[in-house]
Parts: sequence; structure tokens; C-alpha cells
Amino acid sequence: MNILSLLFWTFIKVNLLSTSGSASTGLLYNEAVGHFLTDDQFVQAVGLATLLPGSDALQLAMFVGYTVAGIPGGLVSLFAAILPPTVIMLGVVMVLHRIKREAWISRFVEGLTPAVAILILTVAWKIFRGSGDTDIGWQSLVLGGAGLVALLFEVPAPLVLLACGLIGTFLFK
Repeated sequence: MNILSLLFWTFIKVNLLSTSGSASTGLLYNEAVGHFLTDDQFVQAVGLATLLPGSDALQLAMFVGYTVAGIPGGLVSLFAAILPPTVIMLGVVMVLHRIKREAWISRFVEGLTPAVAILILTVAWKIFRGSGDTDIGWQSLVLGGAGLVALLFEVPAPLVLLACGLIGTFLFK
């Protein structure tokens, strides 16, 4: 199969089967690592996408596509990442406009929240562990703890990532 077609169908699948940017990151991890990227490349891509303004999922799509097939790959991956949510949202908006006063809608959304939270934690753990071949070093624990404290004090996430990245350049020699 052509690499551009493979990228297109991968991102169509990821964006059809996930419910949010964070959830799509977990599914993209399973689809991309080992096929298109290494663990290290994926971790770098997630860090960079989170640091930059805009949608993490779209930036990850462009990064994976560009890494695999240059500019055409980035464009194909971006289009495939945008297409399913756009079509689905148009359909959902039309339906919700008709049933917007139904009480079960808000209860349905509340039911999704715990599942999405666990999915995000699972992906975070996989990224934190890296390849899983080595133990987690004290440097990772210190940076992770400092990042958590900063986020609890509502420091903007891009600043936390930038600071941890800069500190990591000195800690991980």
C-alpha cells in the first residue's frame, strides 16, 4: 500500500475511534509507534505538540505525516485528522439542535468523563515510562513532580513543558 494511503487510513481510523485530542493521542501511540515512529520520536512529538499553541492531535498528525513522507505526508495526515471530526460534528450539531433539551444528553456526557480521564492517565503512564526497558530515574521523578506541582498552581502547561525541557537538557546528559 502507498505510504500516503497508509497515513490517510491510519488518521481516519484514529479520529473515528477516539473522542478527544487526548484520547486520540493514546490511540495514535498504539498505531504509530513501531509502524511510523519510535517511542522516543513519539514522546518528542507529544512534547512539542503540547508546547505549541493549537490542537495537539492535529500537530501530532502533521508531525507523523511529515516524518514519514515529508510535506505531502504532513498534508495528507492533517486532512485525514480533520475530516472525521468535521463530518461527525456537523451531524451531531444537527441532531443536538433537535434534542437539546433532553436530560439524558448531559448524563451521557458525564458518563464519558471517567473513561476519558483513565485513558489520559494510561497514555501519560506509557509516555512517562518510555520504552519500558529501563527503570524510571530520579531525574524523571523530580521533573514529573515539579511539573505536577506547577500545574496544580495553575502555571500554563506550555511554560511547564518549556521549563522541564530546558532543565532536562542539563539533567539528562
